[in-house]
Amino acid sequence: MSSDMTHDSRSDTETGTPHPNFLVVMTDDQGPWALTRTMPELVTPTVDELVETGTIFDNFYCASPVCSPARASLLTGRMPSAHGVHDWLIPGEEHHDDHGKEYLGGVRPLPEVLHEAGYVCAMSGKWHVGTSRRPAPGFDFWYAHRKGGGPYFDAPIWDDHGNKRDEPRYFTDAVADEACRFLDDYASGNVAGRTTSNSPFYMQVNFTAPHHPWVGSHPQELCDLYSGCDFASVPREPPHPWSKPRTEFYEAFDDPVPQLRGYAASLSGVDRALRLLLDKLDEHDLASDTVIVYMADNGFSCGHHGIWGKGNGTYPLNFWENSVRVPFIIRLPGQTEAHEVSDHVSATGFMSTICELAGVDLADDPLRAGSSFANLARSGVDDAKRESVMVFDEYGGGRMVRSGDYKLIERYDGPGELYHLGNDPEERENLYGTATHAHMQNELHDRLREWFAHHETAADSAWAHDVQGWGQLVPLRRGYDDKHMYVHGLHLR
Repeated sequence: MSSDMTHDSRSDTETGTPHPNFLVVMTDDQGPWALTRTMPELVTPTVDELVETGTIFDNFYCASPVCSPARASLLTGRMPSAHGVHDWLIPGEEHHDDHGKEYLGGVRPLPEVLHEAGYVCAMSGKWHVGTSRRPAPGFDFWYAHRKGGGPYFDAPIWDDHGNKRDEPRYFTDAVADEACRFLDDYASGNVAGRTTSNSPFYMQVNFTAPHHPWVGSHPQELCDLYSGCDFASVPREPPHPWSKPRTEFYEAFDDPVPQLRGYAASLSGVDRALRLLLDKLDEHDLASDTVIVYMADNGFSCGHHGIWGKGNGTYPLNFWENSVRVPFIIRLPGQTEAHEVSDHVSATGFMSTICELAGVDLADDPLRAGSSFANLARSGVDDAKRESVMVFDEYGGGRMVRSGDYKLIERYDGPGELYHLGNDPEERENLYGTATHAHMQNELHDRLREWFAHHETAADSAWAHDVQGWGQLVPLRRGYDDKHMYVHGLHLR
């Protein structure tokens, strides 16, 4: 093991092993409401089992309500204005091999840190942080989608030689199958020519589900689980004035049931795949030494608040709770008792948390935004009184801060918002600019500006850039103007 790997007696007693394995399962566009506790129509017995035996975070916030910047923040612990990924990256399959490093600005991401500390790292599924043609730094095993989304059958992938091909298997099943292939190789003692007998593993299994398309995209046996279901738990609301739905979402306002059936079926497919992965861990006697994480990259709304989509489902780009909160469940080795955490936690702390649980020293980074929430994962209790910690989210020229019950959104050139989520959990009453809440607005404004002043760089800041939610084409460091940096579908500036 590398000298970066340190022994922590607390890890021994509370995770079962000083250097556990990690299975991180990530869904794509799963709203915080899309769990059986709030959507009882869902058929997800394996995820339910994790909830009953692990720790679920009720207020887990992504760093950005869209795929690529959210994933970049998970990998680096930085906000988008400190790593430079501002919008979802397109067209992923055409990026040069060096774009991944350029997008992350030379920051050592989590898999690279773990790899250098002795971990065997694997990725199966969606990458979407620069090119996926070749394994990203730190990975020994790699099975990758070429883009950020697309069809579930004949999905575009890269083969082992960096050539384009279409995957004939249902992509959710293919991602799980390839992850199981890694576990088989790992158990045999050899992954891609590397001896693994004395090394723990870190594996990301990144599904594209429940990302659209939904109708006609999933195996019949999954769709049949929802035959006759009207999804009464999901609200039917007219389009919000800010709603800018993609073409594929327009019909959902008129008849949401077919779309919801596909959305739910895709999550049942993930659940089935998760069962396969857990059984494979048992088969190779790895479960007792493995941390299991189930999470989403960003949130999503299926009619909630009058939108279909996430942060880029509206203009102005939105920060409503269903866009910025995500499901997060973690189960430590040997854990059988369920914990429920209500503390506000930022996804920017994911990197620090994994490293602490792994017993790996993480070099100081003054731009790292989040702190470890390992204590919350262990017991549901955090001595740091995390409820007083600010939680941030950002998308282009928009930034959100939550402190206690209050949530402030400020935009470079758009409307401000202020909500009291204790009294108004659905964010219907905008208190921004009201005399009665001027003091709180000003206090949050000052704290937000002060915090970002220490957690962004001039080269990477998104604040003044014209991000409209239609995609980012090239890294900031290429020096292009906004018209050539981002896709502009609305031409509002």
